[in-house]
Amino acid sequence: PQSSPGTFSLGKMITAMPGKTPIQVLYEYNMKTKNIPVYECERSDVQIHVPTFTFRVTVGDITCRGEGTSKKLVKHRAAEAAINILKDNASICFAVPDPLMSDPSKQPKNQLNPIGSLQELAFHHGWRLPEYTLSQEGGPAHKREYTTVCRLESFMETGKGASKKQAKSNAAEKFLAKFSNISPENHISLTNVVGHSLGCTWHSLRNSPGEKINLLKRSLLSIPNTDYIQPLSEIAKEQGFNITYLDIDKLSANGQYQCLAELSTNPITVCHGSGISCSNA
Repeated sequence: PQSSPGTFSLGKMITAMPGKTPIQVLYEYNMKTKNIPVYECERSDVQIHVPTFTFRVTVGDITCRGEGTSKKLVKHRAAEAAINILKDNASICFAVPDPLMSDPSKQPKNQLNPIGSLQELAFHHGWRLPEYTLSQEGGPAHKREYTTVCRLESFMETGKGASKKQAKSNAAEKFLAKFSNISPENHISLTNVVGHSLGCTWHSLRNSPGEKINLLKRSLLSIPNTDYIQPLSEIAKEQGFNITYLDIDKLSANGQYQCLAELSTNPITVCHGSGISCSNA
């Protein structure tokens, strides 16, 4: 026998679908209300050094816009703005089959869903939804290790695990630990939670009194066979930023291994290296 449908609010839907993008959430929500989102490009300026785009999304009587440096990004921002309007309208809800709703009696005790919890926290406070990127994959076939970067607003955490899901959960857990003192009843800006600091900027690095970074300023960087990974790691620890390495599978045009190093500075910095081996790159 089929169960009767239950009422499912947009807020609960966000929690029930961790990892969904704003575009996916908005589309699936409005499939139930028969108001399919329509996206239109209002502005596309690609002639300047940094291209800018503006997209408009229309859902029924609601129209929202997003701006940014890529079409995909601005569509997500427009969808996110529409979601926030729909979320604040308590009269908007739709019916879904009961099986989609979690049954507490069937859930293991103390089961945690950090990915969903972080997404719900961001949605509740009006922050941008978390974005997860697989940055590294390594280890033997029987013992793989994955590294995922989670970005929330201008902040970043790195998680590791034996599966992609575990790595995402680990990164989400770090954010939740950082925000553990937030009261769910209050809407708080992320700036007020983490502080007004812009993080590690190039200006702060140049003027830092730190021992490691000032030693770097006096060091030669062209000595053969020098291990630069260790001093960079020490500087990152001293200055408070993270390093993520991504090995590029394809060799360069001249047959060398390639690697990207991402620094969680503000703005984020990505550097490319190549060499005769992965470690050398």
